[in-house]
Amino acid sequence: MIRMMLHAGARAFGKRYDYNVNYMHSVIDVSTGAGMALTLLPLVTQYKGPKSARAVWAGALLASTLDGDCGPCAQLVVDIAVGQGVDGQALLAAIEGRLDEAGDVGLGVRFAQAAISRSYEPNPFADTIKTRFGDKALVAASFAAASGRFYPVFKRGLGEGHACQRIEVNGHVGKVVL
Repeated sequence: MIRMMLHAGARAFGKRYDYNVNYMHSVIDVSTGAGMALTLLPLVTQYKGPKSARAVWAGALLASTLDGDCGPCAQLVVDIAVGQGVDGQALLAAIEGRLDEAGDVGLGVRFAQAAISRSYEPNPFADTIKTRFGDKALVAASFAAASGRFYPVFKRGLGEGHACQRIEVNGHVGKVVL
């Protein structure tokens, strides 16, 4: 019964975002417990913080996902961010490496890149996020920077990984240079 519900949830998610969820079905078939664990991960990856900082969250999640090198996952992040009201032009600018033009999305990208860099120096963008948007925004950006790489790495582990590709934002295709 639980396995059937997990498969139904995966199908609904795939249909909603036009996203290939075959790897989810494989995990569910291998282990109901693993399938349940996979369904709980969005509790971390989708903690967005305050609405005013949604673009920062999206930028951090996008940078982390692209660091994991998965085109379909990055496309999914963009689609979810646009659905959350994040400016598509800012997302496109970030994808194309034009971080100054990307505004708060670019701030989120820079924050995630600093967090991922293995530097043990304080993140130079953390204070900006905290001052402008508050502690919840900093927590959301930190979750996003840490968790965005999970799905691409997990999918590669299963033999389902995909290289970065062009990403579509509101009908405009951007070549990933981030």
